[in-house]
Amino acid sequence: MGANVLISGAGVAGSTLAYWLARHGYRVTVTERAAGLRSSGNPVDVKGAAVEVAERMGVMPQLRAAASHPARLVFADDTGRIRSSVGMRSFQSGGGDREVEVSRSVLAATLLAAGADTAEIRWGDSITALTPAGAGVDVTFEQGAPEHFDLVVGADGVHSTVRRLAFGPETEFTRNLGMYVATLPVDRPFGAPDEIVVYNRPGAALSVHPGAGQPVAAFMFRHTPVPDLDYRDVERQRAMITAAYDGRLGVFAPYLDAVRSAPDVYFDAVTRVVLPHWSSGRITLVGDAASSLSLFGDGSTLAICGAYTLAEELAATPADIAGALTRYERRHRKLVRPRQRGFHTAGMLLVPKTRTGIAVRDNAVRVLSR
Repeated sequence: MGANVLISGAGVAGSTLAYWLARHGYRVTVTERAAGLRSSGNPVDVKGAAVEVAERMGVMPQLRAAASHPARLVFADDTGRIRSSVGMRSFQSGGGDREVEVSRSVLAATLLAAGADTAEIRWGDSITALTPAGAGVDVTFEQGAPEHFDLVVGADGVHSTVRRLAFGPETEFTRNLGMYVATLPVDRPFGAPDEIVVYNRPGAALSVHPGAGQPVAAFMFRHTPVPDLDYRDVERQRAMITAAYDGRLGVFAPYLDAVRSAPDVYFDAVTRVVLPHWSSGRITLVGDAASSLSLFGDGSTLAICGAYTLAEELAATPADIAGALTRYERRHRKLVRPRQRGFHTAGMLLVPKTRTGIAVRDNAVRVLSR
């Protein structure tokens, strides 16, 4: 039997990693704080090299069956009149027509199911302490008994528990980029069934995505970072969203009413995660825990590729875990670096700061669409 690996987080990165490590002969345990998979339901992409990984996992037929198929990105004014639009093919990557857009929750569940018979999944538990011990790590859990693992992987997102325990406080490694995003499912799309519609006012955007039968509204707005914001404080989140949009949405106002009445709203800051190293001894990070930043849904593509690279390097030299972790980081940073630098371009496209910026964006989109 191979080494005993603990993965914290059953999302996109953790599920992909569990599948490939098990295929390479590792003993894999996945622990997930939630009692079951929970997600914002945001549409995300499987693009570029991630398509090949998903195809090799045998999950692409399920993903295509659940995929959404928007044809156009439309920018509208507060009356709903179209100001500019561009075909979604402009955002395709190296995978071309093989690429898919699917709900994050569907993607995570599909990837997890692919390896569920070869990995142990522990729901409703989380790590509380990590102690290096010999050639491995002693792990203390909130619910289960303490155990020893040869390797611990934090695949637990931007607010990673593993990163905090092994590397230090979240504030040392995360940069709030002055933008917040809130998403929720809504009753109806806006416009045609194959259109993503975006309404802008200076420093704020509201997009309505048709989804695959379940439309999703996203509120993206620039805001001075709030250092003491509790991401479980739903009422404060509602207050921030309302202050940014109330009385300024025109025909899109019913989507703000949905925020006020929804039992739950996904809410977070757009955050860049920056660490000098992704590994500390026999503890490493993958996915958003290591390198988060995406406004276009391609964070899932990076998570799939990073998990596959990590598993591949561990399988290449199972007796040299330290060397495998070094090679994984060197390879995957090359893919991550340009995505992190692309935040300002994405921000100017989706959330221009001024009316002039909105007009310039609309003219640029008209040129691109030609």
